[in-house]
Amino acid sequence: MIQIFFRLLFYFTLAVIIFLATTTAKIEMVENVWDKANHFAAFFVLYLLLSFSYKKLSIWFKIIVLLAFGVLIETVQYFIPGRYFSFLDVFADSLGIAIGIAAYWIYKKFFRGASS
Repeated sequence: MIQIFFRLLFYFTLAVIIFLATTTAKIEMVENVWDKANHFAAFFVLYLLLSFSYKKLSIWFKIIVLLAFGVLIETVQYFIPGRYFSFLDVFADSLGIAIGIAAYWIYKKFFRGASS
């Protein structure tokens, strides 16, 4: 049951990120925070939600899917007026994924094992 919750949360988060990444509307709350921190946080959360949702997926599959999603968002932004493609955003996405991997590993190693 908890996996279903995480899956719904994962897809909801994806939808919110797609909206924020493709909207031309000015969203002050999002713009007031450093853009790279937003990318980092989004992909950190996406990695954790994906890992809790689909535990049997390989780490490499999750990395490839999330990086492809990040590059796709940047490519779409290239064609949206007022937006642009940024390799630094993809780097921030990658860093969020890397820290997400570490956080999930720590959870599995120290917390999940303690509750068994």
